[in-house]
Amino acid sequence: MIMIEDILDILASLGDKRNVEGMKRFGITSSSKILGVPKPKLRELARKIGTDHELALKLWESNIHEARILASMIAEPEKVDEDLMEYWVKDFDNWDLCDQCVMNLFWRTKFAYKKAIEWSQREEEFVRRAGFALMAKLAISDKKASDEKFEKFFPYIFEGAKDERNYVKKAVSWVLRQIGKRNLYLNKKAIGLAEEIKKLGTKSARYIATETLRELRSEKVQRRFLSREIGV
Repeated sequence: MIMIEDILDILASLGDKRNVEGMKRFGITSSSKILGVPKPKLRELARKIGTDHELALKLWESNIHEARILASMIAEPEKVDEDLMEYWVKDFDNWDLCDQCVMNLFWRTKFAYKKAIEWSQREEEFVRRAGFALMAKLAISDKKASDEKFEKFFPYIFEGAKDERNYVKKAVSWVLRQIGKRNLYLNKKAIGLAEEIKKLGTKSARYIATETLRELRSEKVQRRFLSREIGV
């Protein structure tokens, strides 16, 4: 049985104060303790531990940034219910923890699509970001999902584009670009939505529309769709 004290000792030994300062420059600050453990080291430790849901729950309670990210790496998606997702999401106070939990764990749960929509309507900045980050990750990784599932996100993306907060607008741009890269049909739909967002005229809307249209209309993206159509 792996003891949480042993894992916390390992994390402390892997920390680097210089990394903490570097993280600050990228907007990663937290009310929890940050050790400055590099992500590759966290992933390596997670591989050594394997899946351990009970340990993940204990790590979350440590109030240590990297321990919480590690928790998202070793938790079992099948054992994650809505209550746990809500319990964890309330502790998000930076984009790093938010995105790591989404990318490592939340998208794999059976509540992913539901929470993506729910959280995208919440007022808290990093809960709302989690909603859009979930949409983006699903667009990237849920290869068998229907186009309809992603079109259902469009009204929430449009509303999210009205939010001027930095970490929300970046997530809105992220999800719209990822949806638009799934296939030619969704590419056209996402471009159309970006054009509608552009008409809002706000600073946030202009940023989202500009980033989205630049990427989705790019030669690289369009050439990929053409290659698929002709079977290259």
